[in-house]
Amino acid sequence: MQSRIRPTRRHAALALAASVTFAACTSTVATETLPDQAAPADPATSIVEQPPTTIAPTPSTTTVPTPPSTAAEVATTAPTTSTSSTTTTSTVAPLPLDVFDPECVVRADSDSSLEAIAAANALADPVSLWLENGQIDSVASGDLVDICPGNNVNDLNGEPVPAFKNDVVQGALAANVERQQTKLNELFAGFGIDDLAVDGVSGPRTGQRLCAARLSLGLDTTIEDMTPGSNEQAALFAATTLPTPTSTATESERWVLIDRTCQIMFIGAGADTTFVFPTSTGSEGFETREQDRSEAFRFNPALDNGGWHDSSEFPVGVDNPLNGNLYKPLYFDLGQAIHGANNVPPTPQSKGCARLRVADQNTFVAWLGLDSATGETWRKAEMNVTVNVQGDFVARQNS
Repeated sequence: MQSRIRPTRRHAALALAASVTFAACTSTVATETLPDQAAPADPATSIVEQPPTTIAPTPSTTTVPTPPSTAAEVATTAPTTSTSSTTTTSTVAPLPLDVFDPECVVRADSDSSLEAIAAANALADPVSLWLENGQIDSVASGDLVDICPGNNVNDLNGEPVPAFKNDVVQGALAANVERQQTKLNELFAGFGIDDLAVDGVSGPRTGQRLCAARLSLGLDTTIEDMTPGSNEQAALFAATTLPTPTSTATESERWVLIDRTCQIMFIGAGADTTFVFPTSTGSEGFETREQDRSEAFRFNPALDNGGWHDSSEFPVGVDNPLNGNLYKPLYFDLGQAIHGANNVPPTPQSKGCARLRVADQNTFVAWLGLDSATGETWRKAEMNVTVNVQGDFVARQNS
Protein backbone atom coordinates (compact mmCIF):
# COMPACT_ATOMS: atom_id res chain seq x y z
CA MET A 1 0.00 0.00 0.00
CA GLN A 2 1.40 3.42 -0.93
CA SER A 3 0.51 6.83 0.32
CA ARG A 4 1.75 10.40 -0.20
CA ILE A 5 2.14 12.25 3.08
CA ARG A 6 2.69 16.02 3.19
CA PRO A 7 5.69 16.47 5.51
CA THR A 8 4.35 19.49 7.42
CA ARG A 9 1.00 17.90 8.31
CA ARG A 10 2.57 14.50 9.03
CA HIS A 11 5.20 16.04 11.30
CA ALA A 12 2.53 17.99 13.15
CA ALA A 13 0.60 14.76 13.65
CA LEU A 14 3.67 13.03 15.02
CA ALA A 15 4.37 15.86 17.47
CA LEU A 16 0.80 15.78 18.83
CA ALA A 17 0.38 12.01 19.21
CA ALA A 18 0.17 11.00 22.89
CA SER A 19 2.02 7.94 24.17
CA VAL A 20 2.78 6.82 20.60
CA THR A 21 6.05 6.95 18.62
CA PHE A 22 6.09 7.09 14.84
CA ALA A 23 8.72 6.87 12.09
CA ALA A 24 8.94 9.72 9.58
CA CYS A 25 7.18 9.31 6.27
CA THR A 26 9.15 9.19 3.05
CA SER A 27 8.52 10.65 -0.40
CA THR A 28 9.45 9.40 -3.83
CA VAL A 29 11.41 11.56 -6.32
CA ALA A 30 11.37 10.71 -10.02
CA THR A 31 14.77 10.48 -11.72
CA GLU A 32 15.59 11.02 -15.43
CA THR A 33 17.23 8.22 -17.37
CA LEU A 34 19.98 9.56 -19.64
CA PRO A 35 20.34 8.00 -23.12
CA ASP A 36 23.46 5.95 -23.87
CA GLN A 37 26.26 8.11 -25.38
CA ALA A 38 27.42 7.30 -28.94
CA ALA A 39 31.03 6.10 -29.19
CA PRO A 40 33.35 8.34 -31.28
CA ALA A 41 34.24 7.08 -34.75
CA ASP A 42 37.67 5.53 -35.32
CA PRO A 43 39.44 7.35 -38.18
CA ALA A 44 41.36 4.22 -39.08
CA THR A 45 38.22 2.32 -39.98
CA SER A 46 35.85 5.06 -41.11
CA ILE A 47 37.06 5.23 -44.76
CA VAL A 48 37.19 2.25 -47.14
CA GLU A 49 40.23 2.25 -49.51
CA GLN A 50 39.27 2.75 -53.24
CA PRO A 51 41.15 2.78 -56.57
CA PRO A 52 42.63 6.20 -57.56
CA THR A 53 39.90 8.50 -58.76
CA THR A 54 38.59 11.98 -58.34
CA ILE A 55 37.14 12.36 -54.90
CA ALA A 56 34.21 14.73 -54.48
CA PRO A 57 34.19 16.90 -51.39
CA THR A 58 32.69 15.07 -48.43
CA PRO A 59 29.56 16.66 -46.97
CA SER A 60 30.14 18.15 -43.57
CA THR A 61 27.24 16.31 -41.95
CA THR A 62 28.27 12.70 -42.46
CA THR A 63 30.64 10.33 -44.28
CA VAL A 64 29.11 7.44 -46.19
CA PRO A 65 31.53 4.55 -46.84
CA THR A 66 31.60 2.67 -50.15
CA PRO A 67 29.84 -0.68 -49.72
CA PRO A 68 32.41 -3.42 -49.15
CA SER A 69 32.80 -6.07 -51.81
CA THR A 70 34.01 -8.94 -49.65
CA ALA A 71 32.78 -10.79 -46.60
CA ALA A 72 35.89 -9.76 -44.72
CA GLU A 73 35.16 -6.14 -45.41
CA VAL A 74 31.58 -6.65 -44.19
CA ALA A 75 32.93 -7.97 -40.89
CA THR A 76 35.49 -5.21 -40.35
CA THR A 77 33.98 -2.07 -41.86
CA ALA A 78 31.64 0.15 -39.83
CA PRO A 79 29.94 3.47 -40.70
CA THR A 80 31.31 6.58 -39.15
CA THR A 81 28.03 7.73 -37.66
CA SER A 82 25.56 6.28 -35.21
CA THR A 83 22.01 7.10 -34.29
CA SER A 84 20.81 7.66 -30.73
CA SER A 85 17.35 8.21 -29.34
CA THR A 86 15.97 9.53 -26.07
CA THR A 87 13.22 7.60 -24.31
CA THR A 88 10.74 9.79 -22.47
CA THR A 89 8.95 8.30 -19.45
CA SER A 90 6.00 9.72 -17.61
CA THR A 91 4.19 8.84 -14.39
CA VAL A 92 0.49 9.29 -13.99
CA ALA A 93 -0.34 10.20 -10.38
CA PRO A 94 -3.47 8.66 -8.89
CA LEU A 95 -6.39 10.99 -8.46
CA PRO A 96 -6.64 12.40 -4.92
CA LEU A 97 -9.24 10.91 -2.60
CA ASP A 98 -12.38 12.92 -1.97
CA VAL A 99 -11.58 13.51 1.70
CA PHE A 100 -10.61 16.42 3.93
CA ASP A 101 -6.86 15.78 3.61
CA PRO A 102 -5.95 13.29 0.86
CA GLU A 103 -2.33 13.23 2.01
CA CYS A 104 -3.33 11.74 5.38
CA VAL A 105 -5.71 9.08 4.07
CA VAL A 106 -5.06 5.78 2.30
CA ARG A 107 -7.45 3.29 0.75
CA ALA A 108 -7.01 -0.40 1.58
CA ASP A 109 -6.40 -2.23 -1.70
CA SER A 110 -7.23 -5.60 -0.11
CA ASP A 111 -8.68 -7.08 3.09
CA SER A 112 -6.13 -6.16 5.72
CA SER A 113 -5.71 -4.95 9.30
CA LEU A 114 -4.79 -1.69 10.95
CA GLU A 115 -1.61 -3.38 12.18
CA ALA A 116 -0.54 -4.08 8.59
CA ILE A 117 -1.45 -0.56 7.49
CA ALA A 118 0.58 0.89 10.37
CA ALA A 119 3.61 -1.15 9.30
CA ALA A 120 3.20 -0.18 5.63
CA ASN A 121 3.16 3.50 6.54
CA ALA A 122 6.09 3.39 9.00
CA LEU A 123 3.96 3.89 12.11
CA ALA A 124 5.64 2.26 15.08
CA ASP A 125 2.50 1.58 17.12
CA PRO A 126 -0.88 0.62 15.63
CA VAL A 127 -2.69 1.68 18.82
CA SER A 128 -2.69 5.23 17.46
CA LEU A 129 -4.49 4.08 14.31
CA TRP A 130 -7.04 2.18 16.40
CA LEU A 131 -7.85 5.36 18.29
CA GLU A 132 -7.82 7.63 15.24
CA ASN A 133 -10.10 5.33 13.26
CA GLY A 134 -12.30 4.09 16.11
CA GLN A 135 -11.69 0.37 15.55
CA ILE A 136 -9.08 -2.34 16.10
CA ASP A 137 -10.35 -5.16 13.96
CA SER A 138 -9.85 -5.96 10.28
CA VAL A 139 -10.07 -3.48 7.41
CA ALA A 140 -12.01 -4.42 4.28
CA SER A 141 -10.77 -3.78 0.77
CA GLY A 142 -11.67 -0.23 -0.23
CA ASP A 143 -11.91 1.13 3.33
CA LEU A 144 -10.40 4.55 3.96
CA VAL A 145 -7.90 4.83 6.81
CA ASP A 146 -6.66 8.02 8.50
CA ILE A 147 -2.89 7.54 8.87
CA CYS A 148 -2.08 10.88 10.55
CA PRO A 149 -3.02 10.16 14.18
CA GLY A 150 -2.66 12.72 16.92
CA ASN A 151 -3.26 15.84 14.77
CA ASN A 152 -6.64 16.49 16.44
CA VAL A 153 -8.57 16.24 13.19
CA ASN A 154 -10.41 13.50 11.32
CA ASP A 155 -8.65 13.65 7.98
CA LEU A 156 -11.58 11.95 6.23
CA ASN A 157 -14.19 14.60 7.05
CA GLY A 158 -12.37 17.43 8.82
CA GLU A 159 -14.15 17.01 12.14
CA PRO A 160 -12.11 17.66 15.30
CA VAL A 161 -10.69 14.68 17.21
CA PRO A 162 -9.88 15.08 20.92
CA ALA A 163 -6.43 14.24 22.22
CA PHE A 164 -5.89 10.60 23.17
CA LYS A 165 -6.44 10.15 26.89
CA ASN A 166 -4.72 7.44 28.89
CA ASP A 167 -7.97 5.68 29.77
CA VAL A 168 -8.87 5.54 26.08
CA VAL A 169 -5.46 4.05 25.25
CA GLN A 170 -5.83 1.47 28.01
CA GLY A 171 -9.28 0.62 26.73
CA ALA A 172 -7.88 -0.02 23.26
CA LEU A 173 -5.16 -2.25 24.71
CA ALA A 174 -7.73 -4.20 26.73
CA ALA A 175 -9.82 -4.67 23.60
CA ASN A 176 -6.76 -6.10 21.86
CA VAL A 177 -6.22 -8.55 24.75
CA GLU A 178 -9.84 -9.66 24.29
CA ARG A 179 -9.04 -10.36 20.64
CA GLN A 180 -6.05 -12.48 21.72
CA GLN A 181 -8.09 -14.38 24.31
CA THR A 182 -10.83 -15.10 21.80
CA LYS A 183 -8.29 -16.37 19.27
CA LEU A 184 -6.55 -18.53 21.86
CA ASN A 185 -9.86 -20.13 22.84
CA GLU A 186 -10.49 -20.93 19.18
CA LEU A 187 -7.05 -22.53 18.69
CA PHE A 188 -7.11 -24.62 21.89
CA ALA A 189 -10.71 -25.77 21.55
CA GLY A 190 -11.02 -29.56 21.64
CA PHE A 191 -7.73 -30.20 23.48
CA GLY A 192 -9.24 -30.55 26.95
CA ILE A 193 -8.10 -27.21 28.34
CA ASP A 194 -10.55 -24.74 29.85
CA ASP A 195 -11.40 -21.59 27.90
CA LEU A 196 -9.82 -18.34 29.02
CA ALA A 197 -12.09 -15.63 30.33
CA VAL A 198 -12.45 -13.05 27.57
CA ASP A 199 -12.11 -10.07 29.89
CA GLY A 200 -9.28 -8.00 28.40
CA VAL A 201 -7.06 -8.71 31.42
CA SER A 202 -3.73 -10.22 30.40
CA GLY A 203 -2.94 -12.11 33.58
CA PRO A 204 -0.77 -15.18 34.20
CA ARG A 205 -3.30 -17.60 32.67
CA THR A 206 -3.41 -15.60 29.43
CA GLY A 207 0.40 -15.43 29.48
CA GLN A 208 0.56 -19.21 29.93
CA ARG A 209 -1.75 -19.74 26.96
CA LEU A 210 0.13 -17.22 24.80
CA CYS A 211 3.34 -19.11 25.62
CA ALA A 212 1.74 -22.43 24.61
CA ALA A 213 0.61 -20.88 21.32
CA ARG A 214 4.11 -19.56 20.68
CA LEU A 215 5.52 -23.04 21.33
CA SER A 216 3.12 -24.61 18.83
CA LEU A 217 3.69 -21.91 16.20
CA GLY A 218 7.49 -22.15 16.43
CA LEU A 219 7.93 -18.69 17.99
CA ASP A 220 10.22 -17.72 20.87
CA THR A 221 8.57 -19.07 24.01
CA THR A 222 7.77 -16.54 26.72
CA ILE A 223 4.81 -15.82 28.99
CA GLU A 224 4.98 -12.07 28.30
CA ASP A 225 2.18 -10.15 26.57
CA MET A 226 2.18 -9.94 22.79
CA THR A 227 2.90 -6.44 21.51
CA PRO A 228 0.07 -5.01 19.39
CA GLY A 229 1.03 -5.09 15.73
CA SER A 230 4.02 -7.39 16.31
CA ASN A 231 4.96 -10.20 13.95
CA GLU A 232 4.11 -12.81 16.58
CA GLN A 233 0.63 -11.37 17.10
CA ALA A 234 0.14 -11.42 13.33
CA ALA A 235 1.20 -15.10 13.35
CA LEU A 236 -1.28 -15.82 16.16
CA PHE A 237 -4.20 -14.20 14.35
CA ALA A 238 -3.25 -15.89 11.05
CA ALA A 239 -3.21 -19.41 12.56
CA THR A 240 -6.23 -21.59 11.80
CA THR A 241 -5.12 -24.71 13.69
CA LEU A 242 -2.83 -25.50 16.62
CA PRO A 243 0.28 -27.29 15.29
CA THR A 244 2.06 -29.94 17.32
CA PRO A 245 5.26 -28.44 18.79
CA THR A 246 8.53 -29.51 17.19
CA SER A 247 10.19 -31.99 19.56
CA THR A 248 11.82 -35.40 19.72
CA ALA A 249 8.80 -36.37 21.80
CA THR A 250 6.77 -37.04 18.65
CA GLU A 251 9.13 -39.86 17.68
CA SER A 252 7.35 -42.01 20.26
CA GLU A 253 4.07 -43.80 19.71
CA ARG A 254 2.57 -41.95 22.71
CA TRP A 255 4.24 -39.00 24.35
CA VAL A 256 4.10 -36.21 26.92
CA LEU A 257 5.88 -32.88 26.37
CA ILE A 258 6.24 -30.75 29.51
CA ASP A 259 7.45 -27.19 28.87
CA ARG A 260 8.71 -25.44 31.99
CA THR A 261 8.78 -22.01 30.33
CA CYS A 262 5.05 -22.08 29.62
CA GLN A 263 4.07 -24.38 32.51
CA ILE A 264 2.10 -26.34 29.94
CA MET A 265 1.81 -30.05 29.09
CA PHE A 266 1.17 -31.36 25.56
CA ILE A 267 0.05 -34.98 25.24
CA GLY A 268 -0.26 -36.84 21.95
CA ALA A 269 0.41 -39.78 19.68
CA GLY A 270 2.86 -39.64 16.81
CA ALA A 271 2.56 -36.27 15.03
CA ASP A 272 -0.81 -35.40 16.57
CA THR A 273 -1.60 -33.49 19.75
CA THR A 274 -4.47 -34.97 21.76
CA PHE A 275 -4.51 -32.87 24.95
CA VAL A 276 -3.05 -29.61 26.22
CA PHE A 277 -3.19 -29.14 30.00
CA PRO A 278 -1.84 -26.49 32.38
CA THR A 279 0.80 -27.85 34.74
CA SER A 280 2.97 -26.75 37.63
CA THR A 281 6.52 -28.09 37.62
CA GLY A 282 9.20 -28.17 40.30
CA SER A 283 10.02 -25.01 42.24
CA GLU A 284 13.54 -23.64 42.76
CA GLY A 285 15.71 -26.31 44.38
CA PHE A 286 13.23 -29.03 43.40
CA GLU A 287 13.24 -28.56 39.62
CA THR A 288 11.57 -31.09 37.35
CA ARG A 289 14.56 -32.63 35.62
CA GLU A 290 15.04 -32.36 31.85
CA GLN A 291 13.99 -35.47 29.93
CA ASP A 292 14.27 -36.76 26.37
CA ARG A 293 11.79 -39.57 25.71
CA SER A 294 12.12 -41.10 29.18
CA GLU A 295 9.81 -44.08 29.57
CA ALA A 296 7.12 -44.07 32.22
CA PHE A 297 7.99 -47.02 34.46
CA ARG A 298 5.49 -47.06 37.34
CA PHE A 299 1.82 -46.25 37.82
CA ASN A 300 0.04 -46.24 41.17
CA PRO A 301 -3.77 -45.92 41.08
CA ALA A 302 -3.85 -45.85 44.92
CA LEU A 303 -7.15 -47.70 44.90
CA ASP A 304 -7.11 -48.13 48.68
CA ASN A 305 -7.14 -44.36 49.20
CA GLY A 306 -9.41 -42.99 46.47
CA GLY A 307 -6.52 -42.50 44.07
CA TRP A 308 -4.37 -40.46 46.49
CA HIS A 309 -0.90 -41.80 47.15
CA ASP A 310 0.47 -40.40 50.42
CA SER A 311 4.14 -39.96 49.56
CA SER A 312 6.55 -40.19 52.47
CA GLU A 313 9.27 -38.53 50.36
CA PHE A 314 7.22 -35.42 49.68
CA PRO A 315 4.94 -34.80 52.71
CA VAL A 316 1.47 -33.42 52.30
CA GLY A 317 1.51 -29.64 51.80
CA VAL A 318 -1.01 -27.00 52.80
CA ASP A 319 -1.97 -26.51 49.14
CA ASN A 320 -3.03 -30.14 48.62
CA PRO A 321 -4.28 -31.70 51.87
CA LEU A 322 -6.88 -34.18 50.62
CA ASN A 323 -5.89 -37.75 51.61
CA GLY A 324 -2.32 -37.43 50.37
CA ASN A 325 -0.50 -35.31 47.85
CA LEU A 326 -0.09 -37.41 44.68
CA TYR A 327 -3.23 -38.35 42.77
CA LYS A 328 -2.70 -41.45 40.59
CA PRO A 329 1.00 -40.74 39.98
CA LEU A 330 2.75 -41.90 36.80
CA TYR A 331 6.51 -41.97 37.43
CA PHE A 332 9.08 -41.18 34.73
CA ASP A 333 12.31 -40.30 36.62
CA LEU A 334 12.94 -41.88 40.02
CA GLY A 335 10.53 -40.10 42.41
CA GLN A 336 9.35 -37.53 39.87
CA ALA A 337 5.92 -38.18 38.43
CA ILE A 338 2.97 -36.70 36.58
CA HIS A 339 0.15 -36.63 39.13
CA GLY A 340 -3.11 -34.94 39.98
CA ALA A 341 -3.32 -32.17 42.57
CA ASN A 342 -5.90 -29.81 43.99
CA ASN A 343 -3.73 -26.77 43.32
CA VAL A 344 -2.12 -26.24 39.91
CA PRO A 345 -0.87 -22.64 39.68
CA PRO A 346 0.62 -21.26 36.41
CA THR A 347 4.04 -21.08 38.08
CA PRO A 348 6.53 -23.75 39.28
CA GLN A 349 5.41 -24.73 42.81
CA SER A 350 5.74 -28.49 43.08
CA LYS A 351 8.48 -30.52 44.71
CA GLY A 352 9.82 -31.89 41.44
CA CYS A 353 6.74 -33.52 39.93
CA ALA A 354 4.51 -32.13 37.18
CA ARG A 355 1.05 -31.45 38.57
CA LEU A 356 -2.22 -31.73 36.66
CA ARG A 357 -5.69 -30.91 37.85
CA VAL A 358 -7.44 -34.00 39.19
CA ALA A 359 -9.91 -34.09 36.30
CA ASP A 360 -7.07 -33.72 33.78
CA GLN A 361 -5.11 -36.56 35.43
CA ASN A 362 -8.18 -38.79 35.18
CA THR A 363 -8.50 -37.92 31.48
CA PHE A 364 -4.80 -38.66 30.91
CA VAL A 365 -4.93 -42.00 32.79
CA ALA A 366 -8.02 -43.08 30.85
CA TRP A 367 -6.32 -42.18 27.52
CA LEU A 368 -3.43 -44.45 28.54
CA GLY A 369 -5.90 -47.23 29.27
CA LEU A 370 -4.84 -47.36 32.92
CA ASP A 371 -8.19 -46.34 34.40
CA SER A 372 -9.09 -50.03 34.70
CA ALA A 373 -5.84 -50.96 36.49
CA THR A 374 -6.48 -53.25 39.49
CA GLY A 375 -3.27 -52.29 41.24
CA GLU A 376 0.17 -50.77 40.92
CA THR A 377 2.08 -51.66 37.75
CA TRP A 378 5.77 -51.49 36.83
CA ARG A 379 5.34 -52.81 33.28
CA LYS A 380 6.57 -50.16 30.82
CA ALA A 381 4.80 -51.76 27.89
CA GLU A 382 1.49 -51.47 29.74
CA MET A 383 1.97 -47.71 30.19
CA ASN A 384 3.56 -47.20 26.75
CA VAL A 385 4.33 -43.49 26.98
CA THR A 386 7.49 -41.38 27.03
CA VAL A 387 8.11 -38.01 28.70
CA ASN A 388 10.05 -34.96 27.50
CA VAL A 389 10.82 -32.03 29.80
CA GLN A 390 12.27 -28.81 28.38
CA GLY A 391 12.53 -25.04 28.82
CA ASP A 392 13.21 -22.71 31.73
CA PHE A 393 10.65 -20.64 33.57
CA VAL A 394 11.10 -16.85 33.53
CA ALA A 395 8.59 -14.80 35.51
CA ARG A 396 6.56 -12.07 33.78
CA GLN A 397 8.13 -8.63 33.91
CA ASN A 398 4.89 -7.00 34.99
CA SER A 399 4.01 -9.61 37.61
